[in-house]
Amino acid sequence: MNPIGILGTGSFLPEQVVTNEEIAKSTGVTSEWIVRKTGIRERRRADDRHATSDLAARAATRALEQSGIRAEDVAYIVVATSTPDHPQPATASIVQHLIGAKNAAAFDVNAVCSGFVYAMTVAERMLKGSTDGKYAVVIGADIYSRILDYSDRKTAILFGDGAGAVVLGRVPDHRGVLETSLLTRGDQYRLISVPAGGSRMPASARTVAEGRHFFTMDGRGVRGFVQEHLPVALADLLAKANVHPDEVAHFVPHQANGVMLADVWPELGLRRAQLHLALARYANTGSASVPVTLDVVHRSGELADGDMVLLAGFGGGMTVGATLLRWAPTRYAQPDRLEQELAIRLS
Repeated sequence: MNPIGILGTGSFLPEQVVTNEEIAKSTGVTSEWIVRKTGIRERRRADDRHATSDLAARAATRALEQSGIRAEDVAYIVVATSTPDHPQPATASIVQHLIGAKNAAAFDVNAVCSGFVYAMTVAERMLKGSTDGKYAVVIGADIYSRILDYSDRKTAILFGDGAGAVVLGRVPDHRGVLETSLLTRGDQYRLISVPAGGSRMPASARTVAEGRHFFTMDGRGVRGFVQEHLPVALADLLAKANVHPDEVAHFVPHQANGVMLADVWPELGLRRAQLHLALARYANTGSASVPVTLDVVHRSGELADGDMVLLAGFGGGMTVGATLLRWAPTRYAQPDRLEQELAIRLS
């Protein structure tokens, strides 16, 4: 059986641009301070009419367009998100309806900012064990603007809204996913959280009044977690794949914070890899940040046949997920039909 790889990529970023100047007003800092602390200059914000499924569906449609795969041939839709449309049903079920993938099983994965890599791993394993030759759409999508306290400078400056997607299917031998590594340190789950709205602290007038539905983060603790665990996780992954770090051509990490990534970059040992960042324009889009950045890199023509590409997510839980793949060229199909049909469904 041929290995599983990426057949197409897609992304969707909302039209509204939110500048550092706007965020600075509510957080009591300056635009220059935000750039110095994060490397972020602007981010996107979803329209009030749109939910996570709307962004996810547009990213998925663009990935399908590029791959030339029909929505009805998709066997699985996996949506990674920590800002779902509702507690239930799964956001992926709504995406399935929106894109017309009537034959696909659809479900969500929540590993916060590692979610896309976790979701891609699940889909890749399911396709690998299948004999029907079908495809999977894996999406990372988040609307963090709905859960931020815009007076909290530790979090409000970091996040934007967006969605990214890939289509997975069989690729030629010696291409596709080579190895994956997933790590969870549940003993540190308190570093990132949205305290209220679940079974431990159900929504109530009191929880809303106390701001318990806002995203909270121990920034110093998160930085320490990433510095401790990301280099080890990537080294272990490359060792399992029997790949030398110098063979990696492209590194696409979670776009958490540009300054933090610059600090940890020398510890990763990827001396010949290009570090890809899109956070100056899009900020941290949660589970969308890895696939959004991958789509930007792919559509810019930077990925060549046979290039070794390393994807890495890290975030709440606390979690780390990394996938190593050898790139296979995509078809770059251009039809507009799927985008037009989706626009009608979303109108």
